[in-house]
Amino acid sequence: MPASIGMVGVLGPRDEFLRILERDLDADIHVRGNEVTLTGDPHGVARAADVLTELVTIVRTGQGLTSDAVERVVRMTGVEDEPASTVLTQNILSNRGRTIRPKTLNQKRYVDAIDAHTVVFGIGPAGTGKTYLAMAKAVQALQAKQVNRIIMTRPAIEAGERLGFLPGTLSDKIDPYLRPLYDALHDMVDPDSVPRLLTAGTIEVAPLAYMRGRTLNDAFIILDEAQNTSMEQMKMFLTRLGFNSKMVVTGDVTQVDLPSGMKSGLREVPHILDGVEDIAFCRLTSHDVVRHRLVGRIVAAYDRYESVLPEVRRPQERGHA
Repeated sequence: MPASIGMVGVLGPRDEFLRILERDLDADIHVRGNEVTLTGDPHGVARAADVLTELVTIVRTGQGLTSDAVERVVRMTGVEDEPASTVLTQNILSNRGRTIRPKTLNQKRYVDAIDAHTVVFGIGPAGTGKTYLAMAKAVQALQAKQVNRIIMTRPAIEAGERLGFLPGTLSDKIDPYLRPLYDALHDMVDPDSVPRLLTAGTIEVAPLAYMRGRTLNDAFIILDEAQNTSMEQMKMFLTRLGFNSKMVVTGDVTQVDLPSGMKSGLREVPHILDGVEDIAFCRLTSHDVVRHRLVGRIVAAYDRYESVLPEVRRPQERGHA
């Protein structure tokens, strides 16, 4: 281990990271001063050496490690075709001392696709960072003056709701459907400046219906929850694209809330646009879900619990969740 690399940075305070390595790697790890010795099965030793090399590389960038990052390095090393250190040290956006980075290889490929293409579709389950990373790229583009404005939109037809039957003003009615976009925005932009940016039109958050009839130039445009667009709405949105603009369309095709018999624009669009130049489709999976590591353990515990229940009880138990 190079003397210039502090062992605490690599092995963690009170050996927290070392315990993760001992738990998850098939090698015995012995630490003496700044020297690490690995013993055991040759394949396990080689993988452990690769993991330690990746951890040292990350620490050398000045980026501190966390338990979550160490677990991700272990999962990626020897499995993915790109070094974990390359994935986990790619900075997208920094705000108030916090840096947004991809946490999985698929997330990095998604971010890279946004850089390389005009229209990108991010398709995957909730929690994979598809909307959050798109918004980070939008703010980055605005700060770099690559675009003049950010436009974020969602279809307001989830779960069969009808705005006309909801109480309050139009703003009151649409707010619940746009609130997640505002919440993510506040993570990336100084909260005090958000009202000013909204008032000036530099950032616009609006229902999808507000996009009709417009041509969106010099903008970074995000369509969220796109699985709840109809075929016609998807075509309408995509044809709003103007000059010097980017579009990112995100959604989860397993969570469609459209009325029965209506085709989801997001489900059908890969068949229509696959192979069209300057359009990319990025698919994220459950392996890309980024949550507190305890959540994964909770879910696994519930899965084990449900797996031993009598079949007749399982639907009832889930119905009360």
